[in-house]
Amino acid sequence: MAAFKDKKNGSWYVQFRYTDWRGERQQKLKRGFATKKEAQAWEREFLMQKQADINMSFESFVALYEKDVKPKLKLNTWLSKEHIIRTKILPYFKKRKLSEITARDVIDWQNEIRQHTKSSGESYSPDYLKNVHTQLSCIFNHAIKYYGLQINPAAKAGNMGSEQPKEMLFWTKEEYLKFIDAMMDKPMLYYAFEILYWCGIREGELLALTPADFDFEKKTLRINKSYQRLQGKDVITTPKTKKSNRVIQMPDFLCDEIQDYFKELYGLEPDSRIFPLSKYALKRGMEFGCKASGVKIIRIHDLRHSHVSLLINMGYSAVAIGNRVGHESVEITYRYAHLFPTVQKEMADKLNVERSN
Repeated sequence: MAAFKDKKNGSWYVQFRYTDWRGERQQKLKRGFATKKEAQAWEREFLMQKQADINMSFESFVALYEKDVKPKLKLNTWLSKEHIIRTKILPYFKKRKLSEITARDVIDWQNEIRQHTKSSGESYSPDYLKNVHTQLSCIFNHAIKYYGLQINPAAKAGNMGSEQPKEMLFWTKEEYLKFIDAMMDKPMLYYAFEILYWCGIREGELLALTPADFDFEKKTLRINKSYQRLQGKDVITTPKTKKSNRVIQMPDFLCDEIQDYFKELYGLEPDSRIFPLSKYALKRGMEFGCKASGVKIIRIHDLRHSHVSLLINMGYSAVAIGNRVGHESVEITYRYAHLFPTVQKEMADKLNVERSN
């Protein structure tokens, strides 16, 4: 591989031809290398990447992985994935050849990662460790599926960490009414929490709502987008899943409340966010209301659990609840099984009847 010295500034550069993915010949020029060896190494990696040669460095393959995967993901999903790759994976594997990384290497990496702590000094949770390992495994799986790698060393090494069941907290209707009474003098937060509790929508769905999403004649609320704050900018994306695109029937009192709220908003446009709040502001509002009302502290997302709990207690089926909150019915059954208290008793009673017939 040829490298050339720039006589003007003493640095090195490479200039060469290669065949692109269309089968067309292209010329590449790259300047600014301190040594001839660095210039030649860069050219070698570039050509292996273009040829999808699995002997390329892990770092070069990650660049390919990003090019292939990033366009298919929501920005917030990619940013979470990219942060783990950049901080927990690349520092260990970037200079290694993709094809030469073994299960033993992955186990050594796992042992190192387990020793890491957060800035607070706390150890990483089993959930987080499992997620970190999953990101590494996804990279190798991509190499197997599209680039001819023969084995996934991360899968062979086995996972680290484990998925921990998250505690599901929720308020009873009585607790919620105590909480919302304490929010009466904070109108924007009051109406935001009313929608969260009585409609069971997600936090991002709430913060993306515009006047055009409400049909007060039909008393419906349309959910077709979600709000994120990413890299210092407000970003509106599609909802979390396809099932999340839905139309929710609102109770009469909530329709009346939101119409009153709209009257308080000066210069409201059809596509304006009706709750120009941050997720942090909602969290602080929740903390204030809990303290003022004396009810137990729960997360914003637990208002969604509270809505589902209310509907279960009212006797609605998993299918009906799933359609309202944007979940598959099987997921409602699985996640909220413990809130269907009479099901097991009813089964036993019917089995008794069957036995006696």
